Amino acid sequence: MHPLVAPTLYVLVGFIALVIGGEFLVRGASGLASLLKISALVIGLTVVAFGTSAPELAVAINATIKGEADISIGNIVGSNIFNVLGVLGASALVAPLIVSSQLIRLDVPLMIAVSFLAFLVSYDGTVTRVEGSGLFLTLLIYTAFLIWSSRRQTKRDELAASELASAAAVESGEDIPGLLPPDTKPSGLLLLKLLGLIIAGLLCLSYGSSWLVDGATTIALAFNVSELMIGLTIVAVGTSLPEAATSVMASLRGERDIAVGNVVGSNLFNILSVLGLTAIISPTGVPVSETAVWFDIPVMIAVAVACLPIFLGGIIARWQGGLFVFYYVLYTTFLILTSDGDDVADWFETLMWVVMPLTAIILVGSMVMSLRKENVGTDVAS
Repeated sequence: MHPLVAPTLYVLVGFIALVIGGEFLVRGASGLASLLKISALVIGLTVVAFGTSAPELAVAINATIKGEADISIGNIVGSNIFNVLGVLGASALVAPLIVSSQLIRLDVPLMIAVSFLAFLVSYDGTVTRVEGSGLFLTLLIYTAFLIWSSRRQTKRDELAASELASAAAVESGEDIPGLLPPDTKPSGLLLLKLLGLIIAGLLCLSYGSSWLVDGATTIALAFNVSELMIGLTIVAVGTSLPEAATSVMASLRGERDIAVGNVVGSNLFNILSVLGLTAIISPTGVPVSETAVWFDIPVMIAVAVACLPIFLGGIIARWQGGLFVFYYVLYTTFLILTSDGDDVADWFETLMWVVMPLTAIILVGSMVMSLRKENVGTDVAS
């Protein structure tokens, strides 16, 4: 039997497990959000995002323990780049994504700030235990705030609905208490079923991504691909496939808050938790190569910043999703060309310096047009 047959089968089986796991996780998470009276966006930013980022955490810790720091950092940075350009882009191609105002006000600015923070802690070539502890503490505070604010908003919405119902009852002369919904408690059996779906989904995603990464890495090593290259591409994409499967499935099912929240939450989790915990566990911290500090992390920052003008429009259109996917193809192509020492790489880099400013102009232009349309709509309504 050919030595590449087994790894190829691992890749195929892993992909199937990812699709099944994504479907289970979205069903369970959306049901849990409704049951616990927490918004689907918050579930996407926390439960789904943290669950789908579990493979990145496992790979990063395992790689750091084995002394393969390039794979660890490449996995974190590459996953964040792929999450926005690949996952969010593919999800928007499936169906245009509505962007919550909370994402624009809080979560995306925080993702940009945390991306800059990753550069600052990596600047000297090492992420220390103290810096890792600070990153992880930030995640705990952020998660607690999300849950608190979501439950507070839900109570406000329920109170507003109750007041409207009371006013309608007064006008119609009906008994007010009869209109108010009873304070029902979630069914224990339904809660167990939803948790079972989430756990089954996470298991499928975890094993599926592991099989796919193992198979793809074996194939790549057979063609003499470097560790950093494997971390930035194969391992990064492989460990981000749970996010991809979940977001695309969420987009197909109309759970678009979960689709977008999953990407933003995963990026926050990758830096604050994966990088933070990896630095805490490692006795000497996590070493970061100059290439990662001066090229890959700045690309990650640029990708995070690119989200803001698109999100400000309130919707991620299909053409914008296609633009994201196109840029991920360009980024991966550049990595492959430079790793091979190909002469075409210099020409390709020059092309990128032309394409990127043009894209920035297009994104800013689309944001301005969207804001103008919103202002016109407000003026007409008033």
